[in-house]
Amino acid sequence: MAFSDHLLNAGADIWDAQKRHPFVTELAAGTLEEAAFRHWVKQDYRYLLDYARLFSIAGTKARDEETMTHLLGVAHNVLEHELDLHREFAADYGISSAELASVEKAPTCVAYTNFLVRTAYEGSLAEIAGALYPCMQGYLDVAEHMAELADEEHRYTPFIEMYTGEEFREATAWCREFVDRCGERYPGEREAMREAFLTSAKLEYRFWEMAYTREGWEL
Repeated sequence: MAFSDHLLNAGADIWDAQKRHPFVTELAAGTLEEAAFRHWVKQDYRYLLDYARLFSIAGTKARDEETMTHLLGVAHNVLEHELDLHREFAADYGISSAELASVEKAPTCVAYTNFLVRTAYEGSLAEIAGALYPCMQGYLDVAEHMAELADEEHRYTPFIEMYTGEEFREATAWCREFVDRCGERYPGEREAMREAFLTSAKLEYRFWEMAYTREGWEL
């Protein structure tokens, strides 16, 4: 069994919890409150900026040219392409670019991005691979689940299509291979990879919850 599959087995309960979360099921049905989706758009925009930093730092730790090129390319793609998609999502819901830029991270977003950036700076390349895997495979699996639940097209269909599209599938396939390569090359890092993977997976679940409850810094 590939190491990436071992990680998915370890996180199976978290995956199931994500698929059952009301943000996911209501988005699939098209009934999710617009305010919750708007909150997700704003927070995910802030998340993606640190996600790009994660890949940038990972690129500096890669020892072969091909891996370095790919990781730095992903960072560039997030900044040049994926953030543009979020700005388009935001515009559709009346959120300006200026508003996105001034958004304060919710506590869960702070926790997740701090964990990723700390792992990038302090962890090995293998740990980084484990930490980023739920960000990729999790979104593909959850979006595929949404597609299965959806009965018809609705206002959130573009979200589902983006994360089940060929481009995102290819990106996830590369990430899975990256995790497997790290697991094979650095067997002594597998437990650290597992811990990083599970932490990110739990924070992925909390991110859905944060958006659904429109979490802020209320006292």
